[in-house]
Amino acid sequence: MIEHRVRVHPSAARLPREDQLAWKLASVATTTGEPDPESAAMAVNRVIDNAAVAVASLLRRPVAVARSQATAHPATAPGASVFGTPTRVSPEWAAWANGTAVRELDFHDTYLAADYSHPGDNIPPLLAVAQHTGRTGADLLRAVVAAYEVHVALVKGICLHAHRIDHVAHLGAATACGLGALLRLPTETVYQAVQQTVHTTTATRQSRKGEISSWKAYAPAFAGKAAIEAVDRAMRGETSPSPVYEGEDGFLAWMLDGPDADYTVLLPEPGEPRRAILDTYTKEHSAEYQAQAVIDLARRLREKTGPLEKVRSVVLHTSHHTHHVIGSGANDPQKYDPSASRETLDHSVPYILAVALEDGAWHHERSYAPERAGRPETVGLWRRITTVEDPEWTRRYQQGHAFGGRAVVTLDDGTVIEDELAVADAHPAGARPFQRPDYMGKFRTLTENLVTPADQDTFLTTAEHLPELGAADLDGLFPSVDTEAVHAYDAQLPKGLF
Repeated sequence: MIEHRVRVHPSAARLPREDQLAWKLASVATTTGEPDPESAAMAVNRVIDNAAVAVASLLRRPVAVARSQATAHPATAPGASVFGTPTRVSPEWAAWANGTAVRELDFHDTYLAADYSHPGDNIPPLLAVAQHTGRTGADLLRAVVAAYEVHVALVKGICLHAHRIDHVAHLGAATACGLGALLRLPTETVYQAVQQTVHTTTATRQSRKGEISSWKAYAPAFAGKAAIEAVDRAMRGETSPSPVYEGEDGFLAWMLDGPDADYTVLLPEPGEPRRAILDTYTKEHSAEYQAQAVIDLARRLREKTGPLEKVRSVVLHTSHHTHHVIGSGANDPQKYDPSASRETLDHSVPYILAVALEDGAWHHERSYAPERAGRPETVGLWRRITTVEDPEWTRRYQQGHAFGGRAVVTLDDGTVIEDELAVADAHPAGARPFQRPDYMGKFRTLTENLVTPADQDTFLTTAEHLPELGAADLDGLFPSVDTEAVHAYDAQLPKGLF
């Protein structure tokens, strides 16, 4: 790996483009070769995972709205597929609809370090452009591995959330790089596309604060759509704000650490294997990633606590990020509100811990149902749960070693019960690391009401043979679903402009 120092430069310095971060990211993409077997296998897992959560969300309002917007832009051949409908659309609109479907349930993969991310959000725009431009399964795999490499490097090196910048700013750059690898574009073209995408997809974290809205599902899809459009403009010879990261009025100087900003980003050498995808991990439970280990911890704790009505308090000692983003340190009253949106509840670790303690399980729909959130006994327990920041958990979190916490349960009689869990059971270092059969099982579970068993088999066989797929075979990465149910749901929606 090569350490790249990234800092602010005045315009008068005329920083050579080869020394700019955007150029170096583009170079990683354009020098990415065929992935090694382990990286390719993990990319297949993530394609399966994305399809599982996308199909499971097809009858949810944000996904239906995005799908309706997309199908209003049908494409002349070839176009790209949209989950839930046979209509082929322009690739940027397919990325919009499919990206929203993948993100809606907050149930696909994650990577956490200096910042946080969902690298699987790169896949919908890459797949859409691969279909539209007639690329093969091998081309798509190379693109996915390149995008993950860039995404993980940025998340390791540059913290966004400390400045309340939403994490999709790193996603847009990674997707532009993945598209460059997919299409084998020149480094100059990818460099311009990266800068356009970063410039247009930088937003604040208000999308994940207070009453969290449906925009949380749309935000990554917006970045993917913007990346496709930026690549299109760059291919036509258009240029971008430069240097987008290092400029004195640029990203680092005004969005992050300011004029004295100084970061180190680790990137692979040209011939070095791209293996960052192997550092990422998926979710067993439909909730914010820092809650994954908490749900698993709750299943152990409930065996020790006895009747939960005798619990006086629960304090979760955890990382800065968990405490301030999904814990009581956020100071969001909505995180304790039974009438809060699903998006808010899946970012409330007190709520998630309360339900997991009561149920000993987690379900992507039932655990968030209004009647479930409103149970008096649940609300009582929920409001007795708080979080505190522990510097040691923060240190371990930032090093990528711990995303859970230590729970201290105090009973009415003064008895104290403690237990901790660093990583979720499904994490690569966890008790039951997810393997290919687990991804396939997750797909079957989440799609059972919309995809027949035979069609599940067809999709899984296609996905497992992704490296050998021809251009036309990529259509098979969209499972056949009950389109009548989808159309009936869509017909209830109010109309917009399109």
